[in-house]
Amino acid sequence: MKSRETRTALVTGGAGFIGSNLVERLLSADGVRVRIFDNLSRPGVVRNLEWLQKKADGRLEVIQGDIRNPEAVSKAVSGVSEIFHFAAQVAVTSSVLDPATDFQVNAVGTFNVLEAARHLDRKPFLLFTSTNKVYGALESVAVTECGTRYRATDPLFRGVNEMERLDFHSPYGCSKGTADQYVRDYARIYGLPTVVFRMSCIAGPRQFGNEDQGWVAHFLYSVLEGRRITVYGDGLQVRDVLHVHDLVDAMLKARAQVNVTHGNVYNVGGGLGRAVSILEMLRAIEKETGVAVQLDYSGVRPGDQPLYISDTTKLERHAKWCPSRSVVRILSDIREFWRSEQAAVKLPHQGAATRTDALRVVA
Repeated sequence: MKSRETRTALVTGGAGFIGSNLVERLLSADGVRVRIFDNLSRPGVVRNLEWLQKKADGRLEVIQGDIRNPEAVSKAVSGVSEIFHFAAQVAVTSSVLDPATDFQVNAVGTFNVLEAARHLDRKPFLLFTSTNKVYGALESVAVTECGTRYRATDPLFRGVNEMERLDFHSPYGCSKGTADQYVRDYARIYGLPTVVFRMSCIAGPRQFGNEDQGWVAHFLYSVLEGRRITVYGDGLQVRDVLHVHDLVDAMLKARAQVNVTHGNVYNVGGGLGRAVSILEMLRAIEKETGVAVQLDYSGVRPGDQPLYISDTTKLERHAKWCPSRSVVRILSDIREFWRSEQAAVKLPHQGAATRTDALRVVA
């Protein structure tokens, strides 16, 4: 017999990649109801909802709405005990083309969530997903070319920690950085128990990657489907890659340790042990699939960091967390998702398909 339900979690952007993985984990626990607030605009998200509702046992509510609408956000926040705020404009390239929409979604949308949360009688835990782009081009981290990757010139470099100078670079960096600082300050000024995750590269199942966002999945799907890949720059750029299930572990541990984590900012990624260059990832994909990669090259994108590796020491210490899944495991899990959901994975290349009539969605 299931225990009495005592928690209601709101996940904005909960039909997306990270959101759907978190919602699945929340639904696996007794005593938790989940409310998703999502505009359902991205390709593949309706498929995610169908998958989640099979697991929900009546404990999942889906509200279709826009994070830019304060009235809709206020209704979604009503009565929740915790908020995981993932709804966002996620592509640097889109922010350059349309900075106004980028700011409205990322900065104003987050402000709407914070305002709704602070007016609740019971202040909910709130976790916001920020980005490593708040650190700009990371000119403070000198790099040298070393074989298939860039390496930090400083032999003592252990990754970027939270004391790194903020240097928003691109409209996306500015909008997420604005939201990042608002979330942090609402803990100080209004006593909201907030946590900010400044995330590096997250990858794993249920990721509908494209050229602008979700590059690991995009590369893997492109190889599996026989499409060419464009590498921007020389391919020596390094990122630390974190399995989405390790990220979910971190989020839930940060909530469980809220007496320590509230008001804090954490850099979150795979760390030194999961740092890989673009070229090295492409070789790993070739090994995983047995298929040769077809490459084109183009100029480096503005503001691209030649090397970004998270120093996760603070999060490990505060939340009693550490990642456990390897880069090989990440690729294996994404490939297995592609095998089982091949039709859904193709949605980004065929245009968005929405079948909300088949789902229990509140407009």
